[in-house]
Amino acid sequence: MSSGSKNRIIFLDLMRALAVLMMIQGHTIDTFLGDQYRTFDSNIYNIWFTIRGFTAPIFMFVSGVTFTYLLRSQSLPFFENPRVKKGIHRFLILLVIGYLLRFPTYRMFDFSEVDHSQWLTFFTVDALHLIAFGILFIIFMSYIAEKYKRSDYLIFSLGAAFFFFMFLLTETINWANFLPIPFAAYLYQGTGSYFPLFPWAGYVISGALFGSYLAKNPLSFSTKQFSYKLFLLGVVSLVVCYSIHALEDSLYGEKTFWTDNTALIFYRLGIILMLNSIMSFISLRIKYIPDIISKVGKNTLLVYAVHVIILYGSAWIPGFGMFYSKTLNIPLSILAALLLIVFMFWFVSLFERMKNYRRRKIVAVEI
Repeated sequence: MSSGSKNRIIFLDLMRALAVLMMIQGHTIDTFLGDQYRTFDSNIYNIWFTIRGFTAPIFMFVSGVTFTYLLRSQSLPFFENPRVKKGIHRFLILLVIGYLLRFPTYRMFDFSEVDHSQWLTFFTVDALHLIAFGILFIIFMSYIAEKYKRSDYLIFSLGAAFFFFMFLLTETINWANFLPIPFAAYLYQGTGSYFPLFPWAGYVISGALFGSYLAKNPLSFSTKQFSYKLFLLGVVSLVVCYSIHALEDSLYGEKTFWTDNTALIFYRLGIILMLNSIMSFISLRIKYIPDIISKVGKNTLLVYAVHVIILYGSAWIPGFGMFYSKTLNIPLSILAALLLIVFMFWFVSLFERMKNYRRRKIVAVEI
């Protein structure tokens, strides 16, 4: 394996591990931390709340990077590329698990006792639904780029811009007046969706843009210059963010930054690019990472589903949040997050050992 390849794999693994850690700690602390500690007068809570705001976009961006990197690393025509079929399979799996995690009743085929609020919860668009469709959009745009001989960079840039900026229009429309709730939920937050396609799919497709670059420039991480340029690109995005914010303030009066989504999109992208820069720089300094980091990166879906069930439960299994929701102080909430992180890393390690054992048994039987 070349050093460039090695650095590239380390870099992606570090980013995926970071996304997983942020996801677990964010969900855990939010589940258990008491309301009396949720005050912006606390610097600790301020820092945590700010960090948590980046968890979803980082997770989505990294998902787009990883999938597109693997897709475009295959030098095959679109319909011969095995990653296309795997991507569609991934889309279906993510969607099914996403809906099962929010299934409204323990009776699989009896919905007679499901009320309106439970149906709304079931049709809520969450991270898995969003990433599923993000992958589907990447496959479709990759096909368009290949069929019409257009650059991935152009197609993915247009796709990301579409989801980012159409948000300004889609969020003002009450889609539930025109569409059934299951479809309207993908277009705006009005039905309770956490991550509708607008603007959130833009982060997945932005990751696709970066993933395509990685696949086409396999030696890009062999120099510090790449990390520096990536960091500078993040700074430029932050400058654009604050410029938009200042312009809107002057035109429309002062607005709350965290609801100013046009500027916030560039802010999040800037921080994400800077984090990527830091990780790519670190990957040049280390020769290997613990095997568990790679395993966690490969099993993000497993980690997501299991930790969500542990915290929130499902239609069939109660979660800890049902009994201890918002009851802990800050130290105990942090301890709960650390314990769940350790458990999930152990669970992934056990899962990988079981998979390897099963493979060995199959090989032994075939021999």
